[in-house]
Amino acid sequence: MPKKPANRVQPAPPAPRRSYTALFVIALAVVVAIITAAYMRVGRSELDQQTQDAAAQPPAPPPLAPLPGPPVNAKFGPHKQAGLPPLPFNGFPPPRPAEVVGAAYKFAAEHPEVLGYVPCYCGCERSGHRGNDDCFVARREANGDVTEWEPHGMT
Repeated sequence: MPKKPANRVQPAPPAPRRSYTALFVIALAVVVAIITAAYMRVGRSELDQQTQDAAAQPPAPPPLAPLPGPPVNAKFGPHKQAGLPPLPFNGFPPPRPAEVVGAAYKFAAEHPEVLGYVPCYCGCERSGHRGNDDCFVARREANGDVTEWEPHGMT
């Protein structure tokens, strides 16, 4: 008798390996989309806040137009003066030593051609000062001699 072939059970073919590449790419895209949306929201709210802050601030005053021509006292040129009026100390000590303040006032009296071109940065141009000469000298005679000091130069 012929031998019957034994029933051999053939093993099942191995399951195909799953590829997680597609799943990884999708998860990465979702994470990037979430981060981008959060960043855009924060950036937009900061921009809105900056816009609100800018709208709340009063507008800056328009810049002052320069005066035409040379300063009024520049015509005196270097002007040596024999006697100067007393300095306006107003009963309180000056912010610098008295010798330094005196030297500044003396320079202002003798060199209006220089200080007339030097702008003042304290805002006094709104009160009519045209240059740094006006911060030190209140009044001059027709020949250019100083007759009265401006106390503003003490500050």
